[in-house]
Amino acid sequence: MDISPQTLRKPSKPMVNGFDPSRLDELPEHLQESIRRRDRSLGPGYRLFYETPVEVVRGQGTKLFDSDGNEYLDVYNNVPCVGHAHPRVVAAVHEQMQKLNTNTRYVQESILDYSEQLLATFPAELGHIMYTCTGSEANDLAMRVAKYATGNQGIIVTSGAYHGLTAEVSSFSPSLGVGVPLGPNVRVITPPDSLRYGREGSLEDHLRDQVRAAIADLHRHGVGLAAFIADSIFSSDGIFADPAGFLRPIIEEVHAAGGLYIADEVQPGFARTGEAWWGFQRHGIVPDIVTMGKPMGNGIPIAAAVFKPELLVEFGKNIRYFNTFGGNSVAIAAAQAVLDVIREESLMENSLKVGGKILTELKQMTRGLEQVAEVRGSGLFVGVDMVTDRATLTPDGDTASGIVNALRDQRILISASGAQGNVLKLRPPMPFSLDDADRLLEALDGAFRSLR
Repeated sequence: MDISPQTLRKPSKPMVNGFDPSRLDELPEHLQESIRRRDRSLGPGYRLFYETPVEVVRGQGTKLFDSDGNEYLDVYNNVPCVGHAHPRVVAAVHEQMQKLNTNTRYVQESILDYSEQLLATFPAELGHIMYTCTGSEANDLAMRVAKYATGNQGIIVTSGAYHGLTAEVSSFSPSLGVGVPLGPNVRVITPPDSLRYGREGSLEDHLRDQVRAAIADLHRHGVGLAAFIADSIFSSDGIFADPAGFLRPIIEEVHAAGGLYIADEVQPGFARTGEAWWGFQRHGIVPDIVTMGKPMGNGIPIAAAVFKPELLVEFGKNIRYFNTFGGNSVAIAAAQAVLDVIREESLMENSLKVGGKILTELKQMTRGLEQVAEVRGSGLFVGVDMVTDRATLTPDGDTASGIVNALRDQRILISASGAQGNVLKLRPPMPFSLDDADRLLEALDGAFRSLR
C-alpha cells in the first residue's frame, strides 16, 4: 500500500479529540460562561478536549473530580505517572519548599543523588544528564547538541511525530499540522506501521529504505544528517510497539550517515511500557541522546536530556549551558519522590500486568470486528486502530471520536491519536488497577458491541 508521508500529514481536524467552539451554545450554561472567560483571558490558541469539555477541580490516583463531585476514570494522563496528587510527591515538594528552591549553580547533594540514581537506569554508554523545565526544552537542547557534534543540520522524523512547541522543535513536529511549517532541513518518513507497511516485506526493510531515501534527499540538497528523533512508542503517529527491534535498522543507517539517534522518552519512559525503564530498551538499541519530560516530576516542571559523554566534551568547553530553574531544588525533590514510588510500589510490574490484561481482553473482544484493524501497545500504553474495513485499512477518525466521546459521557477519559485521529489512545497513570481496567473494558465492550 503506497501512502506517502505527505498524505499522512494532512489533518482531518484542527486537533484530534478537540472541542468544536461553534457548538458552545449547546453546552450547559455554567460551562458556556467558563469557556467564554477562557477565551477572553487566554485567547484563541488554547484548545479543550471532548464534544462536552470536562471541568476538573481535584485529582486522586487514577481519578479526576468535577465541581459537582462526579468521578472520572483517567485513562489518558501520562504526566501524573504515579497518580494524581500522590502523597509522597506532595510531601516532598512541600518539605523542600520550606527549605530551599534555587538553581544548579550551587552545590546541592539532592541533584547529585537523583542524577546518579536516574543514570543507573540507562545503559552504561549514557553517562551525563542536563536538566530543563519541559520536554520541549529537552528536545531543543538535544538537537542543539546533535547539530554541534555532527556539524550538520538535517533532521529526520516520522510523519505524525510530536516533539514540542519551541520554534526549533515545532519545526520537526509534523503532527502540529500544516499551519506549522516543517523546517527546510527536515525530512519525514512513514511511521512503523506493520499493518500498512509490512505486508509486502519486512517492516525493518521498509524503515531502512525510508531512512536511506531521506538521508539521500538531505545530501542532494546539501544538508548532512544531524539526527533522527523518535518517540519510542510513536504515540502521536498511532502507537507502535511491535515487533520489538524495528528501530535497529534506523539507528544503523543514521550512524552510517554520521548522524545521531535521539530517543524521545517523554511518553513511554519511566517504566510505562512495563518491560523496561525506557521505551528504546525494548528494541535493543542504545541511543546517543535520550530526552524526558514532566512525568519525571509527576507534573512538576522538570525535564532532562541524557547524553553519551563524548558528545558534550567540545560542547561543554565552548558553550555555557544554564537553565535558571531547570533542575531546581523543588523539582528535584519531586523527581526523587517519583523515582522512589515507581520502585517501591512496583509500578513497572503493574504496568506490565494491568496493561497486559487490557491488551489481551481488547484483542478478544474485537476479534472479527470489521472496524478494528489492530489492538497494539506495550504496558499501560495501548492503541486501538479504527478503520472503515479491514480490507482497505482506511482510517476511521469519526468512529474513533464517537467512542472517545461515548466513554466521556460515562466519565471515562481516553483520547485518540494518529494522522486521522483514528487510533484510540489508552495511557492512564501507572497505578491503574485491575478494577480500573475492568471498568474501562466494560465500557469499551459496550462501544464495540454497538458497531456490530
